[in-house]
Amino acid sequence: MKKYILITGGAGFIGSHVVRQFVNKYANYHIVNLDALTYAGNLENLIDIEKESNYTFIKGDITDEILINQLFKTYRFEGVIHLAAESHVDRSITDPLVFAKTNILGTMVLLNAFKNLWKNNWEGKRFYHISTDEVYGSLGETGLFTETTSYDPNSPYSASKASSDHFVRAYGETYGLPYVISNCSNNYGPNQFPEKLIPLFINNIIEQKPLPVYGNGKYTRDWLYVIDHAIAIDLLYHEGKNHDTYNIGGFNEWQNIELIKVLCQQMDEKLGRPIGTSEKLITYVKDRPGHDLRYAIDASKINKEFGWQPSVTFEEGLSITIDWYLKNSEWLQNVTCGLYQDYYQKQYK
Repeated sequence: MKKYILITGGAGFIGSHVVRQFVNKYANYHIVNLDALTYAGNLENLIDIEKESNYTFIKGDITDEILINQLFKTYRFEGVIHLAAESHVDRSITDPLVFAKTNILGTMVLLNAFKNLWKNNWEGKRFYHISTDEVYGSLGETGLFTETTSYDPNSPYSASKASSDHFVRAYGETYGLPYVISNCSNNYGPNQFPEKLIPLFINNIIEQKPLPVYGNGKYTRDWLYVIDHAIAIDLLYHEGKNHDTYNIGGFNEWQNIELIKVLCQQMDEKLGRPIGTSEKLITYVKDRPGHDLRYAIDASKINKEFGWQPSVTFEEGLSITIDWYLKNSEWLQNVTCGLYQDYYQKQYK
């Protein structure tokens, strides 16, 4: 008997890599990918596995209680890997209610369906909730976020994710629901929608457009290659302790402006342009409200307990990422047309 596992948001950036990881690795699982296919959901991300016998795609919204209950009744999911979320901070500032609906209400609908299906028969069941390091707020020049760091969200996005984390824990304490939560640092890699820094700047460098840098560019983030994140999710889904939290990070801090300079240099080399050409495109723009100065993840817990660590350095992962976008120009063109162009003009004009 195959074990049915629901992966939400599986047509998105991180989700598509997690779906591929599970479909290719576990023949005894049947993966059901539920995605609303909003602007960042793209089934082109999964062309290579869409015809596999242990994979099913369903278009739907996690806030649709009737649909979710029907799916749980039909497939009797023994596991949920919950990635579906509104995730872009800039968009959360523009429309916070959408983030509250998807990230909070959507998570609760899933939790309710899981709870009502199994009714305390929790043996072999697991609800895995993927969150973000942004729930911890902002760091100064020193220190790291640990699993016990107090929550201190500063944007509507991070507040909605913090709330969803709390509801997952509450269902664990109140109903005994078996959960694992992971909070991850910034991801990068193939298939990322070009509203996020790295793919946005890759596309702009290709087209020789300005590179919009917020404020003074000295905001610091920890960066993790997306496939390493998918491997960590696989590991924690199977080996993580129930009712526990794990931080997943790249041990890899960069100030935005320094990262952008490395990106510019690699792009110039790969495009055959004189070194320094792309740096001239850097344009400083007005800072966004509530911009956190620094995020830095302490991922020593997952390293010590399971031996997980990133497989590539940032420079290596960045090179692989750039090569993917250059080789997949049609994919990039497809996602940078229509409404995305309207959003780009509104956000960065």
